[in-house]
Amino acid sequence: MNLATLLREHATRTPDAVALLSRQSSWTWADLDALVDRAAGALLASGVTKVAIALPNTIDFVVALLGAFRAGVIAVPVNPGFTERELRHVLDDSGATLLESYDFSGAPVPAEFPEVADEQLAVLLYTSGTEGAPKGAMLTHRALIANHRQLARIEPPIMSANDVVLLVLPLFHAYGLNSGLGAVLWHGACGVLEPEFDPVGTAGLIALHKVTVAVGVPPMYLAWSELPNARELLASLRLAVCGAAALSAADSTRFTEVTGIAVHIGYGLTETAPVVSSTLASKTIKPGSIGRPIPGVEVKLLGEEDDPGEIVVRGDNLFNGYWPDGRGGPGADGWWATGDIAYADSGGDLFIVDRIGELIIVNGFNVYPAEVEQVLAAHPGVAEAAAIGVPHPSSGHAVHAYVVGTAPVEELMAHCAANLARFKCPQTIEIVDELPHSATGKVRKRLLRDD
Repeated sequence: MNLATLLREHATRTPDAVALLSRQSSWTWADLDALVDRAAGALLASGVTKVAIALPNTIDFVVALLGAFRAGVIAVPVNPGFTERELRHVLDDSGATLLESYDFSGAPVPAEFPEVADEQLAVLLYTSGTEGAPKGAMLTHRALIANHRQLARIEPPIMSANDVVLLVLPLFHAYGLNSGLGAVLWHGACGVLEPEFDPVGTAGLIALHKVTVAVGVPPMYLAWSELPNARELLASLRLAVCGAAALSAADSTRFTEVTGIAVHIGYGLTETAPVVSSTLASKTIKPGSIGRPIPGVEVKLLGEEDDPGEIVVRGDNLFNGYWPDGRGGPGADGWWATGDIAYADSGGDLFIVDRIGELIIVNGFNVYPAEVEQVLAAHPGVAEAAAIGVPHPSSGHAVHAYVVGTAPVEELMAHCAANLARFKCPQTIEIVDELPHSATGKVRKRLLRDD
């Protein structure tokens, strides 16, 4: 079973039901299945084994992704906002062929498609650690489907075929891809595709299409809560889930007060396809909690007794390590360390308190300081640079850079914009005379953060 075979099942059982909507068009399950057949046929004819898909949330992305799955080709979803340098790294590292054309209408459909094993790689999702270049997390079809099987064991059921799901989270991200689009395919629900988040526009879509499920990130709920007619526009929502970054208790409370809708918080990672825990699995929503582990996902905290510890997870939804050799993956016993620090209360609900290393999370996307620092250091007017994460009211965190050098701030901002995706670019740059160093010459970022 994989997401493409689920599509085939829906096209057989309910061919005329609407599978996807956009602002301009709609597609039934039969329509989508036919488009995916053509895409899969074109990919098979091309002979490629890995295909990079750099597209926003459009029907083209969905067709290309599911076409790759049906053809047994590894998909490499890529942020379409990447600069040439960032895209080149992904292409060079993965060996993927960039999908240049998305018109599969003339492609012949083969008489049969190859059998795709559950253990075959489905996607390489490039994720940033705290240092070095982005790494491709290897997720199999088994891992993607396993996360839906796990979530399906939560009672009462989270979703059904009657739901309409807003798909505005980027589909190149594990959260949007599997918790959004994947959930639509798992349940046979209807998805509303939207390439960019705009508070007024998306609220209007929710009202127009009677959207029942919102899969979102903190800035979305904060922005919606500030709309004067939020309660009226979002009245059809019955389920709101939030992940990828922390939603403050105050912002969650405000959204609920304004709309009457409670926000369920989840925790996950690209490497876990992605959901690990959710307040949907808890008895109640506790302020600041990421809920309990979902059924089928084991979690333990490694640390001193009664102190917060590192979250370590095990389950069928885990990745196979990083491309190409599986390094950094689960151990022989199946456990994988997330790098996040948490504690559990007496009821078993988890609370994140910190992260090992220096990872910066902006709107749910990982930013590693080393890359920002390397880009800044490449400017001839920079002698040294250090990047840290600072709190931000809407994105959770923002990148703040300290620079030793003579280049003007405006020039450095433009330099970053030309070499980094927008979410990675420093929002603020501070010119300083020197940076604090340890005895071994390492920049003491703790002092910068404290400052």
